[in-house]
Amino acid sequence: MSKRTRFAPSPTGYLHIGGARTALFSWLYARKHGGTFILRIEDTDLERSTVESVNAILEGMTWLGLEYDEGPFYQTHRFDRYKEVIQQLLNEGHAYPCYCTKEELDELRAEQMANKEKPRYDGRCRHRSEPREGVQPVIRFRNPDDGEVVIDDRVKGRVVIMNSELDDLIIARSDGSPTYNLSVVVDDLDMQVSHVIRGDDHLNNTPRQMNILKALGAKLPIYAHVPMILGADGARLSKRHGAVSVMQYRDEGYLPEAVLNYLVRLSWSHGDQEIFSVDEMIQLFEIDDINHSASTFNPDKLLWLNHQYLMHSDPTHVAHHLRWHLGRLDIDPTTGPDPVEVVKAQRERNKTLVDMARSSLFFYRDFEAYDEKAAQKNLTAASASLLQDLHERLSALPDWEKEAIHAAIETTAQEREVKMGAVAQPLRVAVSGNTVSPPIDITLVLLGREKTRQRIERAISWICK
Repeated sequence: MSKRTRFAPSPTGYLHIGGARTALFSWLYARKHGGTFILRIEDTDLERSTVESVNAILEGMTWLGLEYDEGPFYQTHRFDRYKEVIQQLLNEGHAYPCYCTKEELDELRAEQMANKEKPRYDGRCRHRSEPREGVQPVIRFRNPDDGEVVIDDRVKGRVVIMNSELDDLIIARSDGSPTYNLSVVVDDLDMQVSHVIRGDDHLNNTPRQMNILKALGAKLPIYAHVPMILGADGARLSKRHGAVSVMQYRDEGYLPEAVLNYLVRLSWSHGDQEIFSVDEMIQLFEIDDINHSASTFNPDKLLWLNHQYLMHSDPTHVAHHLRWHLGRLDIDPTTGPDPVEVVKAQRERNKTLVDMARSSLFFYRDFEAYDEKAAQKNLTAASASLLQDLHERLSALPDWEKEAIHAAIETTAQEREVKMGAVAQPLRVAVSGNTVSPPIDITLVLLGREKTRQRIERAISWICK
């Protein structure tokens, strides 16, 4: 049987980290087995679903590289199909109209709680044969009275739920619109989903959905309920723990591959290996290797992983993402050095693309002022003549290359009988405004001859003012 998985987010906000991990696991399983990955937008909550949220989900999937084979499908486009199935369940005696009012249900709940019973619908409308004037009914699924539901979950193991513990859930609201549990079942059935990989917060829904599928005579999918992600305090990951939106990590300078690598390691492992290419993830991933306990999100670990990717990924690929961050700083990358070369020069000392872009600004535009401490220490009266010598020597170079620039700086240091740092640091402050940059010869290569000359002249004027 072909492996068919799905990711089915509700468009009520951004694509969050937990959802992205679920999407990743579903995508990996489909890719590993040559199957099909489906994207389904569960937008039946008309009050909370927004076009902006749909776009945010699609943007997040695209940024992560989780391409889908079918979809996106929208549940709001399938209401006729849901009504057809609801009518089928009614006709076959698997569902019935319920005319209970909200007040009656509230009273039932209060009575059950007072008796220390589990609040649940008691099925009082199961055998009602006449409509109730003035009440538009909901439709309830007639859950089996006896027997059990057995979930052979690929993550949680064998889970057994007695049917006597389940009440008759609502599958259609009074306005005729389907509820979540009904629409999900119909979608999984129609889309021939073979494996449902989702968060374990859905585990309580699974026996109900399985009973509806059985009533429809459908083959049950295989379920795998993935444990939740916790913050450092042990509570479920939320905004108060920091960034939880996938696109916020893009904005903060993370590479998508680093985020994917970190997400796959939340609840899944392969020996002691920490860093996985996407191809390795596909090759090695198995549902059965997912841990059944919750995982703790560690921002420091993600930051470390991102730095590894910045250092070891193809510079051309990193530069593609760096250009976007330069653009956010109103920098046109064509006005300075090739971003690929900037990545090669900066990747060791920057852990995020945001840091890399900010620390590379001086290559593309003049800085407004020198760092006060850096200038006070390095742009002194004594360094003015040194900078003048460097200006003349660098201006005379026939070729603007790393080796020639290094030799010019080294010669200046030898003539003045000082260490290289005593020459390089005033020069670095002169051209970058600060004491931190790539090696000085590489810095000048990237900056270019003309900008180097202009900035040395600027520094001399600043010293002599």
